[in-house]
Amino acid sequence: MVGTFAGHAVAGPNGLLAWGGYHHDLQKRQVELASLIEQRDQLRHRSALLNPKKADPDLADEMVRKDLGLVRSDEVILPLN
Repeated sequence: MVGTFAGHAVAGPNGLLAWGGYHHDLQKRQVELASLIEQRDQLRHRSALLNPKKADPDLADEMVRKDLGLVRSDEVILPLN
């Protein structure tokens, strides 16, 4: 009986050998979390620029031109993305 418990403590799904996998998964999730936090911060900044009381004119112009396709014939568009 003690051998069974010892075997599960070492090689079981929550045993010592599984800790390496948990550590790897934790690091992977932390990288994913950092990426999501960065995206969230970018979205917060962009939404702050779109505040109706004080919208950034350059961003508003960019969005109107992008969504509605309003471009004059003498303009040259250089996409940055």
